[in-house]
Amino acid sequence: MARRRIPLYDVHRELGAGFGEFAGWETVIDYGSVVEEHMAVRNTVGFFDLSHMGRLLVTGPAATQLLDKLVPRSIESAPGTMVGPTAFLNENAGFIDDIMTYNLGGDGWLVVPNAMNIERDAEWMTSWAEKLGLDVTVEDHTMDWVLFAAQGPRSAELMKLLGAPSRVLELKALHFVRDVRLEAVGAKALIVSRSGWTGEDGFEIIAEAGEGEKILRKAAELLPSLGGRLCGLGARDSLRMEVGFVLYGHEIDEETTPVDARYWWVYQPGPKEDCVGCNALREAIRRGARRVRVGLRLGKKHRIVPRQGDKVIVEDVEIGRVTSGAYSPVLRRSLAQAYLDPQHALMGMTVYVERRGRLYKAKVVDFPQVQPSSHPPA
Repeated sequence: MARRRIPLYDVHRELGAGFGEFAGWETVIDYGSVVEEHMAVRNTVGFFDLSHMGRLLVTGPAATQLLDKLVPRSIESAPGTMVGPTAFLNENAGFIDDIMTYNLGGDGWLVVPNAMNIERDAEWMTSWAEKLGLDVTVEDHTMDWVLFAAQGPRSAELMKLLGAPSRVLELKALHFVRDVRLEAVGAKALIVSRSGWTGEDGFEIIAEAGEGEKILRKAAELLPSLGGRLCGLGARDSLRMEVGFVLYGHEIDEETTPVDARYWWVYQPGPKEDCVGCNALREAIRRGARRVRVGLRLGKKHRIVPRQGDKVIVEDVEIGRVTSGAYSPVLRRSLAQAYLDPQHALMGMTVYVERRGRLYKAKVVDFPQVQPSSHPPA
């Protein structure tokens, strides 16, 4: 399948980005130094283009009814509220995808899926609407809207320099406002939310591509004054590893339940009575985890980064597999996530990661491995 390019690819190239492939997209991997970009987010502010992720607009009189059927948590909320992260589950409670949803009130919902699942999620919603006889339309705006994230302790300062009004700066976590004029840019954002996936305080901006170019160029101009940087997906990956966030296709997939993944955010206690996969999820809760997602922390002397599929071993016995790994600039060592047999998912236990025929000592740890330096207001 041919790669898709993010809408502002040419602008990023002009600004000095390094590109690579991710989930079928040619997108920004770094702006010269993953480590420096990572530390900018932890200490000051980083600015990401996340336009490889989907923007699916779900409208019609039955839009809320459809989403309530498809996600395992209540979506009762006020307009201007983000409900999530939550998930689309299959009938066995495996992940179709993990998603974020935005309650647009009378205008329906915005669903943000993972890059590799955009078309799949659109088809999933459409097919269920047809099956249930619901009047719902799903529109894909991934290529004509962009998605940015300003993340870090000084993210609010960056938004203020961009000319964001007080209603943006006063947002609480997982809330958003619409039709925001960024006065210093001379551009309008469709949505600005207080959210992100780095563990730090931050904002996400959705705008039409033409307006997004103005925002990106202005952010690039302003970031140095705050000690911040433009960032790529390399830093986003190492940031999410430090706090233990999952990535579809690595920690979660159709064979993995929220119970195995310890991904408690996606459903509510109960869970709901009438939703796709909820009966199987309830049974998974009763049964308990078949395998358990944990963190692994390697010693500083080890110069390797564990990769998906590497074996986790104790006393010559394979007890699990690595799902993803990254170098932590904060801890100055490699970290990993892995699924272990439940009887071996013991915090503090010493294990070994087998990488290319060699064994590397690691410790089983819980999440987060690094405490974020800033938090969005609750």
